[in-house]
Amino acid sequence: MMPLSGVPTPVEQVIRKMSANPSYPQSFSFDPGDPVFRAHEGGKIEVAPTKALRDRADLALLYTPGVADVSRAIAADPSLAARYTARSNTVAVITDGTAVLGLGDIGPLAALPVMEGKAVLFKHFGGVDAVPVCLETGTVEELVEAIVRLAPTFGGINLEDISAPRCFEIERQLRERLDIPVFHDDQHGTAIVALAALINAAKVVDKDLASLRVVVQGAGAAGVAVAKILVRAGIRDVVVCDSRGIISPTRTDLVEHKHRLAATTNPRGLSGSLVAALDGADVFIGVSGGQVAEQEIACMAPRAIIFALANPDPEVHPEVAARHAEVIATGRSDFPNQINNVLAFPGLFRGAFDSGAPQITEAMKLAAARAIASLVAEPTALEIMPSVFDERVAPTVAAAVAALA
Repeated sequence: MMPLSGVPTPVEQVIRKMSANPSYPQSFSFDPGDPVFRAHEGGKIEVAPTKALRDRADLALLYTPGVADVSRAIAADPSLAARYTARSNTVAVITDGTAVLGLGDIGPLAALPVMEGKAVLFKHFGGVDAVPVCLETGTVEELVEAIVRLAPTFGGINLEDISAPRCFEIERQLRERLDIPVFHDDQHGTAIVALAALINAAKVVDKDLASLRVVVQGAGAAGVAVAKILVRAGIRDVVVCDSRGIISPTRTDLVEHKHRLAATTNPRGLSGSLVAALDGADVFIGVSGGQVAEQEIACMAPRAIIFALANPDPEVHPEVAARHAEVIATGRSDFPNQINNVLAFPGLFRGAFDSGAPQITEAMKLAAARAIASLVAEPTALEIMPSVFDERVAPTVAAAVAALA
């Protein structure tokens, strides 16, 4: 959305102010005295008992000999584990460190701080206990087998930062083999919050959700899931682009998951580069980390919407996006309209655990997105999403999920 007479729009004014923040862009240097490193020193989580251990009587109840009675009861009736262990409120946050944030394949040890952070978010926002599990990477079959063998400890599995396309097959096999919720947050958490944001952004620009022309840049875990949920939500024109351009049936270089995308998206049969997809598009959703030039977004439709979600460096800098779009969102917390998965996953697992749901269904994901969107009564260009600290979010999502269990 270009300013009239050279006068910056309110959105541009806010973005320019945010851009002056010295935290953008961030650069890396190791300094133990830096507040970031001090905040992580010693780790961010601990194990704490829920029952008091004061004397021999407590010891006899909590451990031997009393605990043996509980073990015998569970051996006879495994369903009792949900009542007499922490399993029913504990999720494993599992990664092999092959696709961590925007950092790539940095390995399981370097992924551990991220998984610890995820555990903090689960507990703070959803009251769900979470345990980081960082595995050495291997084949799909090796990872699936390792997770299946760990599963008796947990009431749910949250897959995190596993590279595509392996992540699709790992999730599929685990959902088939386990009777507990399995959720790949990089896919479905991103998709849920992106749809929630788009529901409200469409209201701001006064466009019908189903009629939007949407371009998704990135055909990895997040891009595939975003495209799928948009189509399920009724959006008819979704075009996905990878590093080689528009994904269409005419391409001969598509791997299996991209073949499936080609069959379910791009209804106008477009081909060519990203700029060909963006010509006249209403929405750009970036989930690739690849940079997009200003001239490429300049050809979008009036009152455009740009979600540049790569972290820490958005595909389109918000100050550039503000010259061509009416609504802008990023994955960062230092610009308006942060699209953050924490709005989704704590409430999803809270609702699944509370209702005893054996899986998180596609209907639950749609319901979660609509629940998140509903918490912004009157969306504006600078507020299309509730704050991650809005205490209504997790309970509202949990209730929407539980209603469909």
